[in-house]
Amino acid sequence: MRDWVLKAVDMSKCLAGNSPYILVLDQGTTSSRALVFHMETGDVLAVAQKEISISYPQPGWVEQDALEIWQTQRQVAREAFAASGLQAQDLRCLGIANQRETIIIWDALTGQPLCPAIVWQCRRSTPLCEALKRDTRWVEEMRARTGLALDPYFSGTKIAWLMEHQVNLRSRMEKGEILVGTVDSWLIWNMTEDHRHVTDTTNASRTMLFNIKSLDWDDYLMERLKIPRGVLPQALHSTSWFGNAGAGFLGCPVPITGVMGDQQAALLGHGCTEPGMIKNTYGTGCFLLANTGNQACFSRHGLLTTVAWSSDEATCYALEGSVFTVGSVVQWLKQMGFIETSDQSGPAAMSVPDTNGVMFVPAFSGLGSPYWDPQARGMVMGLTGGTKQAHIVRAALEAIAYQNAVLLEAVAADAGFEPKVMLVDGGVARNDFLMGFQADILNIPVERPPSPEVTAWGAACAAAVGSGLLESMADIPAQQAPRVFEPKMEEAMRDRLLKKWKDAVDCARSWK
Repeated sequence: MRDWVLKAVDMSKCLAGNSPYILVLDQGTTSSRALVFHMETGDVLAVAQKEISISYPQPGWVEQDALEIWQTQRQVAREAFAASGLQAQDLRCLGIANQRETIIIWDALTGQPLCPAIVWQCRRSTPLCEALKRDTRWVEEMRARTGLALDPYFSGTKIAWLMEHQVNLRSRMEKGEILVGTVDSWLIWNMTEDHRHVTDTTNASRTMLFNIKSLDWDDYLMERLKIPRGVLPQALHSTSWFGNAGAGFLGCPVPITGVMGDQQAALLGHGCTEPGMIKNTYGTGCFLLANTGNQACFSRHGLLTTVAWSSDEATCYALEGSVFTVGSVVQWLKQMGFIETSDQSGPAAMSVPDTNGVMFVPAFSGLGSPYWDPQARGMVMGLTGGTKQAHIVRAALEAIAYQNAVLLEAVAADAGFEPKVMLVDGGVARNDFLMGFQADILNIPVERPPSPEVTAWGAACAAAVGSGLLESMADIPAQQAPRVFEPKMEEAMRDRLLKKWKDAVDCARSWK
C-alpha cells in the first residue's frame, strides 16, 4: 500500500489563483449529481443530475452497479462544468459528498469491480452481526473505539460477509490484489491518474473499523473481522489534498481538497459549527446530527458517535440518530395507490383532521436508532371501518416525525443540552405538512433554508477550507433566511401521541 505525505504537495501549483469557483460531486443513493458554486455569493452556476439504478436481488439485500456510480458521476460532472461556462483552469478545486457505508471492492490493477456495490441499506450481514453479538466484550470494545452500534448498516460486516462468500476474495486481499473502499474512495481512485486510494475521516468513521479517537484504522477490530489493513484506503482529514482529478476528467488537473460523508456535509452546510447545533436530513433515510464539539460524546440511549469533520487544527464530533425508512415511506404510499405523486402526500394528510387512530411504523428495513432492531417489521395499526386512504397517508408522514422526536429525546439525554431549533434539508423536508407536524411534536421551531443544496454546499465549504479559500469552518458564508415552522400543539396532545407511537413500535418489534 502506498504512503502519502499530505504537506509534500505545493498547492499553489494546483489551484486556480484566488478563483471562487468550486465543483462538487454529490453522489447519493438514488442519483449522481454535480454542481458548480460561486463561493463568494453562494450561487449555483450549474447543476446536472442522473438517476442510478438500485436492485434488490433477495429480501433484505440492496445492491448498485459500481461502474454505473462512477460513469454517471463523471457524466454529470462534465455536464455541470460545461453548463457553467467556465474553463477547467477557472476551477479552484473539487469537493465530494457521498452516500456513506456503501462498499465497493475492485481489482487493484484493472480497476474492475469484483461484485456489485453493497448499499448501506443492505441487511445481508445480519447473521454475522448476530453471531458477533455473542462476544459481548468485543461488542463493547468496538463501540468504545468506533462510537457505532453493531448493525449490518455499517461497512465492516459487509466486507467480512463478502470475504466469506466470494471465491478467492480473501486470498486475493491478503496478496494485495484487491482494494476496498466507500464511494468516495472509488470515485477518487478513478478520477486521479495515479489512482490514489484515500478516504476522509467522516467516511472512515462509518465503517466499524476506524478508531475515532486515534483517527486511524483499528487493528483490533480488523483482526476480529479478518480484514487486512492493506486493502483499506488511507484516511485523511476532511479538508486535505486527496489528489488531482486528472486531465482526462475535465480537461486539466483539478485538486480534490474536500471530502465528507453526505450527512456530515449537510451538518456543515447548515453552518452547524458550534456545539449544540443540530440538523436533520430527510432523504432516503433520516439522519439527525448534533454537533458536540471536540469531545466524542458516547451515547447511552442508542445514538451513534461519529466524526463530524476533521482538519489539521481540530476534530469535531457529532451524535447521530439514523432512521432507515423516510423517502421510501412516500414511495410505498405511491406503490399502494394512496397517492400518485410525492407532492400529493401533504395535501392528502391535511384533508383529514387527524389519523382517526391509525399508527404507522415504517420498519421496512428494521429499525435504526435508538432501537437497532433489524428484525422489526413495518405495521399499520388501528384500522377501522372508518379508515380512509388519507388517514393512512397522514399516519405515514406523522411516523417520520415521531421517529425524530425519539432521537431528539436521546440527544438531550446524552449530550446534556436541549436543542433550541432544528435545521432541516432533503427532498422530504419540502413537505410543509410534515415540517409543521415535526415542529409540533418536537416543541421547537423547525427551520428550512430556501436552497435545497445544503449537502453539496457543505462539501464546497470543506473544499474551500482545504484549498485555503476559507481559513476555517467558522468562516463559512451565511445562508439566506430560512422558512420557520413554529410549534402549535398542546403539551397534553403531544405526550399522548408520543406514547401511542412508542406502544406501536413495541408491537412492530415483537413481530418475528
